[in-house]
Amino acid sequence: MEFLGTTQTASYCGPKKGCDSTQRPSTVQAPVIQECYQPCHLPGYRYLNSWRPSLFYKISTAQTCPHECRSTLRPPTVLPALRSALFCRYSPHDWDQSNQLQIRGAEASRLWANRLTGDSMRLMQDKEQLTRQMQEGTSWNLGQRLSDIGFWKSELCHELDRLLAENRSMETVKRRLECAAEEVNCPLQVALECLYHREKRIGIDLVHDNVEKNLIREVDLLKCCQERMRQLAQRVDIQMRDNRDAQHALERDLEDKNSAQFIDEKCFNLRNTSDCISYFHGMEKVDGTVSVPETWAKFSNDNIRHSQNTRANSIRLREEAEHLFENLSDQMWKQFTDTNLAFNARISEETDVKNKLQTELAKTLQEIFQTENTITLLERSITAKEYPLKVAQTRLECRSRRPNVELCRDIPQFKLVNEVFTIDDTLQTLRLRLREAQDTLQLLLMTKSRLEHELAIKANTLCIDKKCMAMRKTFPSTPRLVGYTCAAPCVGPCTPYPAQVC
Repeated sequence: MEFLGTTQTASYCGPKKGCDSTQRPSTVQAPVIQECYQPCHLPGYRYLNSWRPSLFYKISTAQTCPHECRSTLRPPTVLPALRSALFCRYSPHDWDQSNQLQIRGAEASRLWANRLTGDSMRLMQDKEQLTRQMQEGTSWNLGQRLSDIGFWKSELCHELDRLLAENRSMETVKRRLECAAEEVNCPLQVALECLYHREKRIGIDLVHDNVEKNLIREVDLLKCCQERMRQLAQRVDIQMRDNRDAQHALERDLEDKNSAQFIDEKCFNLRNTSDCISYFHGMEKVDGTVSVPETWAKFSNDNIRHSQNTRANSIRLREEAEHLFENLSDQMWKQFTDTNLAFNARISEETDVKNKLQTELAKTLQEIFQTENTITLLERSITAKEYPLKVAQTRLECRSRRPNVELCRDIPQFKLVNEVFTIDDTLQTLRLRLREAQDTLQLLLMTKSRLEHELAIKANTLCIDKKCMAMRKTFPSTPRLVGYTCAAPCVGPCTPYPAQVC
């Protein structure tokens, strides 16, 4: 039976040798053993020699000592499994030391757990009491906060009611002032519409003439007359905006108070057994507050005081609304008449210029006709020169296919080249003259276009001025100008004509 996986120290690895020193070779014994036996390692025992306990070295040394080889007894054969188990064993001292270490560790863990349990119970009791006290204090603070919110809500509601009543009174005053100023809006709108339409004049006709000067003076006069009527209306409007700002501030503050009261009531009614509670990690680290109790109360107090001041100003303005409508109609009527006279003079001038431009346009059209005839003749001449050029170039191309030495630059070749250059130069000269004639034609066409454009400008200007005169046929009566009646929307002659392309 053959055993595999034995070490090289086994005595049966090589041929049997006597232990006598006289019979054992002194120098070649180890090589003979290596040549006759190659160790075969079983799976799992390949690297067993990398670590061996001290007990193995003692046994190995005792078995391989040269002096003990003199014994006549052969060492017993040790199986690989038994020898491997022998290598991995610990000493009794190691076993006792490991057991004592486990016992001491268990005792230390048990003592630490008992101490931690006692400390934890005391800590839970203390924290439970602290948590209950803090929760009760927070609920009491929320109740106080709800009382403060209710007080300021009542103050804000009272002031808001008084401010709304004052705003209604200011609305009535504003409507009365606008009714008086609306009468001036109609002629002012007509004058502004005339200026707007005259801004549609094109090119050189967009001139600052007497008509425009009179229209501007009329607009300035109407605005000046309207200024005294609208001055108080503007102040009332500004005051109403201030009132609305105060109203919005009160409403915003009141709305915030309602929201805060709803939220605080919800928070006040929350208990540990409520269903809507949940974790919101990190909220204690977020400081989104923007005020403290002092600034919070001061904010509402400032809103109420601001509302009271705006109400006082509004009452003063309502006492100044009855003295704006006298001594204005004469100046407006005079300026209205001057502007109409300027319109008539300007229309006459534009009609004369338009007639002269039409005469020049007729002459330009005649010259364009003659230039077009010249261009036609030049184009025919150029077309006539193209065929001789094609003949000469075709001859040159055919002669370029002559074989070998026959491809000679002879007199026909020279003449053909000279003919091509001459015809090409002639065509360039004719084309240059054609371009000049075309440029002249384009110049005449541009002149024609400019004249037609100028005629269109003059026609557009005449149409605009006549349309403006049609808009200025009537003017509001004196009773309406001084504000005795409430103005209706501008209808009839005062209504501006819709924008038209003349």
